[in-house]
Amino acid sequence: MEKTETIEDFYRSKLNFMPDNLKKEIGHFNVFVLDDFMGCSAKPIPYSRKDYFKISLIIGKNRVHYADKIVEIEEHALFFANPQIPYNWEQLEEHQTGFFCVFTEAFFHQFGNLKEYPVFKPNGSFIYSIDTEQTEKIKLIYRQMIEEINSDYAYKYDVLRNLVFELIHSAMKMQPANLSVNQHSNASNRISSLFLELLERQFPIENSRQRFTLRSAADFANQLTIHVNHLNRALKETTQKTTSEVIAERLLQEAKILLKHTDWNIAEIAYSLGFEEPTHFNNFFKKNIQLTPRQFRTV
Repeated sequence: MEKTETIEDFYRSKLNFMPDNLKKEIGHFNVFVLDDFMGCSAKPIPYSRKDYFKISLIIGKNRVHYADKIVEIEEHALFFANPQIPYNWEQLEEHQTGFFCVFTEAFFHQFGNLKEYPVFKPNGSFIYSIDTEQTEKIKLIYRQMIEEINSDYAYKYDVLRNLVFELIHSAMKMQPANLSVNQHSNASNRISSLFLELLERQFPIENSRQRFTLRSAADFANQLTIHVNHLNRALKETTQKTTSEVIAERLLQEAKILLKHTDWNIAEIAYSLGFEEPTHFNNFFKKNIQLTPRQFRTV
């Protein structure tokens, strides 16, 4: 998988410039006409995660890949991308049009938790097929965004936040597009990549109140909306390890870091790694390292 694309990478690769206010803002928002990014000279979108949110109105035939699923866009669709989900899409015909907006999580600081909305949850619906009438209504929202961002109104970013919420709620009232299972040979790679992305997003553990919450194969399967057996088969095929083994290895790696590079006590480390009792952590660590956490810390 490609490395995570930052908002700065987006401007450098797509527009060859960096907005002057990008570093000065607490949060960032911008809106674009999709046509300017399509055509023969357009760069393909790599299968990667972005560190920003993106909502796109896509008009044209496309195919979106997400884990082991494929969404076929025949005419019009509203597409929600978030920092947790790597994806890519294939342009299936030359003529494409539409709009998209990009924004950082900080842009909505104190204006609600975007990740709580189904359109931005890992197991939520992320793409919605829309008819011609719905498309015209969505176009109006984007045109309002463009008009607003180019205005001198002192509170324009509040208006833009409301317009983003209007897109979100418009989509949530619709039916999501049909998903089909990807039978291609790279399905296991996609599932494994998405699993590893979700696993890594829980690290590093930076304070003793932070907690590792997705601890079992079932937890991850639920987030990816696939059966746990399907996840296990994909991991076994791509890593030659079970899901539980991959999780345990990453937990062990973080445990070693915390034991050697923090002054947290064993109970605090056990809690942050998701163990209900310090004895459970001790048993886990000794089983894998043949040393107790206290012994490892002093060697």
